[in-house]
Amino acid sequence: MKRDASGLCKAATRMHCRCCCWESPSGVARDIGEPAWRWMLAAQGGEGRGAPAQAQIIHAGQACVVKEDNISERVYTIREGDTLVLQCLVTGHPRPQVRWTKTAGSASDKFQETSVFNETLRIEKIQRLQGGRYYCKAENGVGVPAIKSIRVDVQYLDEPILTVHQTISDVRGSFYQEKTVFLRCTVNSNPPARFIWRRGSETLSHSQDNGVDIYEPLYTQGETKVLKLKNLRPQDYASYTCQVSVRNVCGIPDKSITFELTNTTAPPALKLSVNETLVVNPGDNVTIQCLLTGGDPLPQVVWSHSPGPMPRNSLIQGGNLTIWSIRAEDSGYYNCTAINNVGNPAKKTVNLLVRSMRNVTFQITPDVIKESETIQLGQDLKLSCHVDAVPQEKVFYFWYKNGKLAKISDRLVVIRNDPELPPVTSSLEIIDLRFTDYGTYLCVASFQGAPIPDLSVEVNISSETVPPSIMVPKGQSTITVREGSRAELQCEVRGKPKPPILWSRVDKEAPMPSGAMTVETSDGKLHLEKVTRELSGTYKCQTARYNGFNIRPREALVQLNVQFPPVVEPIFQDIRQAIGRSVTLRCTMLKGSPMKVATAVWRFNGSLLTVPPTEQQDYSEYKVDSVSRETSGNYECSISNDVGVATCLFQVSAKAYNPEFYYDTPNPTRKQSKNYSYVLQWTQKEPDAVDPILSYRLDVRQMNHRDLPPKSISVRKVEKGMLQEYLLTDLKVPLSYEVRLTPLTRFGSGDMATRTIHYIEPISYPNPLGNTCHFEDEKICGYTQDTTDNFDWIRQSGLTHDPKRSANTGPTMDFSGTPEGYYMFIEASAPRVKNDKARLISPMYNMTARFCVSFYYHMYGKHIGSLNLLVHVKNKQPTQALSLKGDKGNAWQQAHVPINPAGPFQIIFEGVRGTGSEGDIAIDDVTLKKGDCPRKPVVPDKAVVLPENGAITQDKFPLCGPLLFFLFVLLR
Repeated sequence: MKRDASGLCKAATRMHCRCCCWESPSGVARDIGEPAWRWMLAAQGGEGRGAPAQAQIIHAGQACVVKEDNISERVYTIREGDTLVLQCLVTGHPRPQVRWTKTAGSASDKFQETSVFNETLRIEKIQRLQGGRYYCKAENGVGVPAIKSIRVDVQYLDEPILTVHQTISDVRGSFYQEKTVFLRCTVNSNPPARFIWRRGSETLSHSQDNGVDIYEPLYTQGETKVLKLKNLRPQDYASYTCQVSVRNVCGIPDKSITFELTNTTAPPALKLSVNETLVVNPGDNVTIQCLLTGGDPLPQVVWSHSPGPMPRNSLIQGGNLTIWSIRAEDSGYYNCTAINNVGNPAKKTVNLLVRSMRNVTFQITPDVIKESETIQLGQDLKLSCHVDAVPQEKVFYFWYKNGKLAKISDRLVVIRNDPELPPVTSSLEIIDLRFTDYGTYLCVASFQGAPIPDLSVEVNISSETVPPSIMVPKGQSTITVREGSRAELQCEVRGKPKPPILWSRVDKEAPMPSGAMTVETSDGKLHLEKVTRELSGTYKCQTARYNGFNIRPREALVQLNVQFPPVVEPIFQDIRQAIGRSVTLRCTMLKGSPMKVATAVWRFNGSLLTVPPTEQQDYSEYKVDSVSRETSGNYECSISNDVGVATCLFQVSAKAYNPEFYYDTPNPTRKQSKNYSYVLQWTQKEPDAVDPILSYRLDVRQMNHRDLPPKSISVRKVEKGMLQEYLLTDLKVPLSYEVRLTPLTRFGSGDMATRTIHYIEPISYPNPLGNTCHFEDEKICGYTQDTTDNFDWIRQSGLTHDPKRSANTGPTMDFSGTPEGYYMFIEASAPRVKNDKARLISPMYNMTARFCVSFYYHMYGKHIGSLNLLVHVKNKQPTQALSLKGDKGNAWQQAHVPINPAGPFQIIFEGVRGTGSEGDIAIDDVTLKKGDCPRKPVVPDKAVVLPENGAITQDKFPLCGPLLFFLFVLLR
């Protein structure tokens, strides 16, 4: 049987297909009723069919509750240690890419950018610092990115800490003292904890008697409650318990701590067996005793070390600390702390110093007053000596001349601690230098009486002692090496004595490869191993002011050039062209040293190509005169700069790009008994880049089974963005199928696209029997939020509503009266303002008939605005079918609204915010049914006249009629 194209399109309309039909070459379209595979191709407008990204965050982890916090944000509440799972569901064409980011919390908690569709964010054993706002960003290059967020609130309750503080004060006019005890209970929690104080089994309350006071102090960290026992009485000596609770949120149990208050309760007290500063020799075994002298309950003694942890060679036994074979690195502050939660902790500190000496240096300072830089007879001269020691102030210096102890005189002065130099530096000043003062001077640093070896340094003073000069050897001012090799920078220093050379970088605020900003060398040579391109630049060598003359440093510069292979672009480029067109390939050098192309070699599928020589430049080109099957393939350009080679790879062909599947087809599944059909939609990526698409090859395979016979889909002109459809039939419920779609041109097969089709129970709205939407599923029966309104409707149940929500407005449960039942409502609290609108839009119904819209509504509160029902016929402006205003009482009521749309239509529920926060409006159990509305409601109420649509009726269930309500529910 054959039908004309118009009849076929009408049949497709009856099947809810949003498409037109192509005629076959004979002018007749294929029969919709044809068995097996059927095809249907639609060109819905010639414009681009890109759809901007949209996103929605859903949860699938161990959430305690997901609620709306005064409409401004979604809140996901989870217990610390549970698993957080957030999923970003996206729509849009092409398929959007997704990435997650986070703010408000630990600054380091930022998640990697991803390009995984429906990206799932999973955090095992979530911690409190990982709470905050999580953002899902979806973008596909069409319009602006979609950004959705959800606030993750991590709930926890730590163990409480109870401390006791006592005060004793004189009572005016009396001869006795008054003792007051403060029991301070502190806990960290989220949400804020509730405190309960008990004395024995008795619960205490604020101002219970004159001797008890409970209050919250100011400026405390965490949550704190203080129990104050005034003018302590005999009955106050008892056991006190502080219980903290977060009201079992997320199943977190209460916690408590108990303290026994007696007449001997006292804070801890300590004394040490050694002085506060203890100096020992390396290798000694050191024992420090920390003795308790008071405290009830018995304090706990803890040792700590700063900086750093306790040494590995240490042993703690009670209050005794022993360090075996102590080393210089074991020096530091050792803290003994006693804690019993009464008063303040007692703390004693020992500064433990391990004797050591290292790094002895000398300086020669010519006459400073005469600003001289050389040694001259008749002028003053100062020789200085310094050693790094612990303890520094215990070092003694001894000066010798020519092997004998230097004799102090009016012309030879020893300064033990020279104020002009680093602390504890000894200087030997020679006044009015004479020829007889020439000789060899020896400085010896010593810890007298300690088994530490002396350190010494020798200084020779003569007419040959001259200040240094520095220079770069000839031909060494510029050093050129290849990346990865060894580089040696050299500066020559002359003079007597020769000081060390300090190397640093000049043109970059960067450290040397060792990590230090300067490097000392004794021979003037700087060795750099395995140099990288980042080490290129200017280096400075300068004389040190120690182990030589203490004068202005002498400097020189060395340039280091590190050669490295070229960096090119593109690394890979996929080029598509129609058969017969030309294409020019260009490989460009972005970086390199030297920065010039020495040679460029082109190959096609591995075979060498001939390229005419060109002038020196930073790129190379090759032209393909005509794209064909013979000239299609891989083109490779290898560019060299005489240091290395880099390659650009071009793939040239006339292959068509892959199709891009459309994932957001509304209600694509249609069930027929044990089979189902599926509407497959796609657009063609860049169809104008190559020859016209002639047809598509469709391969379908049941998952884990063999392929079904391929099908060919013939097409006419395929334009960019054209949405195309194909109806897959005879699929078995509930099996999944892999679909492969390949475009074909005169060049041959193009790039294939693959997707998996899963059976989804179709939404069949409406049908002659009528379906009721209870909003129990997160998909809310295909309803969507209007993106052009001011705020959104919220899906909520008695279990998920915010306990801090506005009072005296809104329902506490859905129409069925069960806490688990969901309904939709608008939240009127801030930041909402008067006349803000929220619209909830139904799916598109491709039917024309008389319908009855029935639903329950709840409009309770002194600030109620209005609830409007709108009907939007396709390609027309929405019209109002119902408007309800003002407070209707704290009960669910039913409305029946007749509508008669003149084409495919949607219904819209519009909530309008009133004058204040007590204006929440809710709806539930929406039914769209063919036919007329009921003439006689169960319980008559007033009628509301509708514009151009007659009247609607409302059913109200009074609180005084529970029996009537029961019968009504039973009949439903």
